[in-house]
Amino acid sequence: MGLSKPVVDQILKDNENHECPDSKDMCVRVVAIAELPTRFGDYQVVAFWNKFDGKEHAAFIHGDVYEKEGVPVRLHSECLTGDAIGSLRCDCRDQLIESLERIGSKENGVVLYLRQEGRGIGFTNKIRAYQLQDAGYDTVQANEILGFRPDERDYAVAAHMLGSLHVNSIQIMTNNPSKVTDLQRHGVNIVGRVPVIAPPNRFNLPYLETKRKRMGHLFDLEQADEFVADEEPRAE
Repeated sequence: MGLSKPVVDQILKDNENHECPDSKDMCVRVVAIAELPTRFGDYQVVAFWNKFDGKEHAAFIHGDVYEKEGVPVRLHSECLTGDAIGSLRCDCRDQLIESLERIGSKENGVVLYLRQEGRGIGFTNKIRAYQLQDAGYDTVQANEILGFRPDERDYAVAAHMLGSLHVNSIQIMTNNPSKVTDLQRHGVNIVGRVPVIAPPNRFNLPYLETKRKRMGHLFDLEQADEFVADEEPRAE
């Protein structure tokens, strides 16, 4: 069972004319919630409006997360080439499917789908970065040549989305320690980290190695079978 109708109605009512009193430039608002049966289980989809970046971010909710503790949450940044087309240059689609399957088998959980293509540089610049990678640069070097940081994403909107859904604390499904620190900086209570590991292939192995060595991603050798609360990141 997902969010009950009374809870959905209350969330929509609370957000109808919502304004964030302390951060008007960052205000995030729930605008619609609907049932969404999927191949990964029964979900509900939530559409958000925000005045920070104007993008249509979404949440996919399994089970009842309203005012719950230790909710498994995956922050997934949009990847058109991976998520929709099945590109082997990255592990995005594999991580998305892994997260939806794992959450679908649990009591509850949330996938936040964030419109931050190419680690925040946009689709066109991501393809420009691919061109540079084809010429021999790694993903960090390619971003820097284009005038960007290795990762331009910001998770303030994600933090507000979790607040709008009244999620009290989360177990974050990620290999990226920056997501942990950024969400905590924005007030999200994180009680554990869950690795999301997809087997590498010959096309994305250099990309994954760069993320591990140069961006500090925590790639465990094996995916944990259960969620582990208060897990300390392992040294690489």
